[in-house]
Amino acid sequence: MDSINLPDSLLLKNARLLDPELKIDKTGDLLIEKGMISAVDSGSSGAKEWDLQGAIVCPGCFDLHVHLREPGFEDAETIRSGQEAAAAGGFTAVACMPNTEPALDHAGVVRWVIDHAEDFPVSVYPIAAVTKGRRGEELTEMVEIHQAGAVAFSDDGSPVSNAELMRRALEYSLLVKSPIISHAEDLNLSRNGSMNEGEISTRLGLEGIPRISEDSATVRDVILAEYTGGHLHLAHVSTSGALKVFESAVKRKVHVTAEVTPHHLLLTDEAVLEYDTSTKMKPPLREEQDRRSLLDGLKRRAFSAIATDHAPHPFEAKEVPYDEAAFGIIGLETALALIWDRLVRTEQISALDFVYFFSSGPRKVLGINIPSLKEGEPAELTIFHPEEAWEVNPSEFYSKSRNTPFKGWELTGRAWGIIKGTRWAGRITPPF
Repeated sequence: MDSINLPDSLLLKNARLLDPELKIDKTGDLLIEKGMISAVDSGSSGAKEWDLQGAIVCPGCFDLHVHLREPGFEDAETIRSGQEAAAAGGFTAVACMPNTEPALDHAGVVRWVIDHAEDFPVSVYPIAAVTKGRRGEELTEMVEIHQAGAVAFSDDGSPVSNAELMRRALEYSLLVKSPIISHAEDLNLSRNGSMNEGEISTRLGLEGIPRISEDSATVRDVILAEYTGGHLHLAHVSTSGALKVFESAVKRKVHVTAEVTPHHLLLTDEAVLEYDTSTKMKPPLREEQDRRSLLDGLKRRAFSAIATDHAPHPFEAKEVPYDEAAFGIIGLETALALIWDRLVRTEQISALDFVYFFSSGPRKVLGINIPSLKEGEPAELTIFHPEEAWEVNPSEFYSKSRNTPFKGWELTGRAWGIIKGTRWAGRITPPF
């Protein structure tokens, strides 16, 4: 995918303009001049016009939780292929996790990631490791790494099992004003499990991962956040129990935020019945009662963000028996469409909520600037057509990996691409 320079003056016509921070939901036009929003609902006589035919224009979407795999695992994904997948899926920016080789555990490798992302109009915000090598033994130099550009800290893919280290990390979060992102899992309870522990795992003869593995780890991390005053962010919440612990903490004014994934909102462990390894992820797909609890939490805006946990793997890592397969699925190119089709079109959440969970909410977690449709602001926009019907076909993805459980799903609503300053990148070629 190549990015395209915009005309100096571009009028986006017949768009549905959505901005939850400005409380805008209306049909109108948007004028972009030299990378800046110069007018809403008015044009320019010399502007190049693009009739969007009802497509949504909103502040650029942001994925709070992706794995770009580079450096070290370029056979699964690279920074550039991840950026292209993000643009095709409607994301103007992503935050990448540190489980690379070497891990993002020092300032030099964080700067390397930032430098390697500069040539494409999808911003990449590194999330650095909490502990050196993500081994859970010694804290990283968090202040220096933050100064190098890291926006948060996490050992995601592995929990910080040592409570003393997690406590100190949360104390440092106050100093660097960045969240500690928790992969809440008690490894002593999850053991060698490969799916949710329950009726389905028993029927399939697969070792299960019990809810209490996540619930108990969530309790511990919330207690530490309450004690230290640090900012805890709970990644990929998957159980009703963890959600209850989180919401109780919010009521007590603990500085804790949380995200939920599209797959935990839309799928349950029944998807594993066919032994499709694309349904294997951590935390695992839970039961219907958990899915309903997460959806109810989303409806009341308990969560700050919907994040994909985009976790690409090469073909050979998934084409093995279920209990031997790697954990993780990809999500950048399906997330917006899945949530729009299954939750917005069915009126379970509003269109403005949709933009909030994918744009302003995740940025608030990280404390970074939120793009806007306001005049005078830099153009950072997602363009998404709510009526485009399509079938999920992984062979068409820009990601280097194909491990999605949504193959063959028929959806209505699809991203066209993004505008970032003076550049366009996306799945379609615009008429300029």
